[in-house]
Formats: sequence, C-alpha cells, structure tokens
Amino acid sequence: MIELCEAMIDLTAALFTVSSKEMRKPGRSRSEIARVRQIAMYVSHVVLGLSMSEVGKGFQRERTTVLHACHLIEDLRDDDEFDCLVAKAERIAQAAFKNRKAA
Repeated sequence: MIELCEAMIDLTAALFTVSSKEMRKPGRSRSEIARVRQIAMYVSHVVLGLSMSEVGKGFQRERTTVLHACHLIEDLRDDDEFDCLVAKAERIAQAAFKNRKAA
C-alpha cells in the first residue's frame, strides 16, 4: 500500500513536472505542489482502490486531508480542462498499476 502511494507520487510528479521530493515534504506546500499531491491522493483512492486511511499513511497525511483532497478534486472536475488532466492521470495510473491494485 505504501509502495503504491510512493509510486503514485513519482508518477504524478513526472506527469505534472513537479518535484517528487517537494510532494513528500510534511506540512504545507506551494499551491501547485499541493494540487498535484491532491490529484495523486484522489487517483490512489479512486483508481487504485486504497482506503482514505491507507492513502493518508502512504502520503504521510491525515485521513481527513485525503477526504478533503478527494472532495476538492471532484468539485474541480466540473472544469473540462482540469477534468482532462485528472482523467489523464487516471488512465496512466490504470495502465501503470493494472496488476498492482489494492486487494
């Protein structure tokens, strides 16, 4: 589970050209780093099937932070351009982790 989150961090960091080291830092981050982390948490929950608690452990965040991220990303998907970005991340995660999803 933690390995899946670690891989998801690396994948989304590469996809959105941000530092995976920055994404792993505890505490608050710049808004663009935080947004990419939120997308990664959302995809980890929705595509990989990890519980919000598992995602929280994997990202070293509270479960409530994951819950907030998932609700926020869902709301932001009303914007077509943003939805395309998230859908792209979902497709890449599905392909990359097709044999490694949570049981």
